[in-house]
Amino acid sequence: MAQEVMIGSGPARAKLRNPWGVFGLLLVTLGIYGIFWWFYVNREMRDYGRSSGYDLGQNPMNSALAVFPGGLIIVPALITYWNGVKRMQATQRVAGVPALNGWIALVLFAVLSIAFPPYLQSELNKAWRTVGTALPGEALPPASDGMPPRIEEF
Repeated sequence: MAQEVMIGSGPARAKLRNPWGVFGLLLVTLGIYGIFWWFYVNREMRDYGRSSGYDLGQNPMNSALAVFPGGLIIVPALITYWNGVKRMQATQRVAGVPALNGWIALVLFAVLSIAFPPYLQSELNKAWRTVGTALPGEALPPASDGMPPRIEEF
C-alpha cells in the first residue's frame, strides 16, 4: 500500500507509490490503472505547485482525458505525456532534487511502454520524500523504492 505524505504548507498530500506496484497494477488491469495513476500524479503535482507558488499543472482531469479517450487519436496522449514529464522535471527542481532524465523517459515510452509509469513514479517519489512530511503517527519509509538494498563491500 502506498504511504501518504503531506506536501507543502496546505492540506495537499501525495502518495509514495512502489514503482513495482505501479508496474503490477498496469499488468493486472491491462493498462487501465495507468489512466487513474496519471490523474492522481498530475493532481499531486498541481497541489504541490499551488502550495509552493509554482505552476505545475492546472487540470489533472484534462491530463487523464487526454490519455483516454484522447489517446484513441494518439496526439493528445503524446502531448499530455510530454507535458507531464516536463512538469515532473519542474516538480523535482522545485523540490531540490535532480530532475529525471527525459531521454530515459522517451526511450521507455517508445520501446518499453509498460516501464514508463514505474520510472516516472520512482523519480516523483524522490521529490515527495524530499518535501513531504509524514502524517501524524507515521514515519517515512526508506528510500528503496521497492528494490532490495545494495550490498556494499568494505
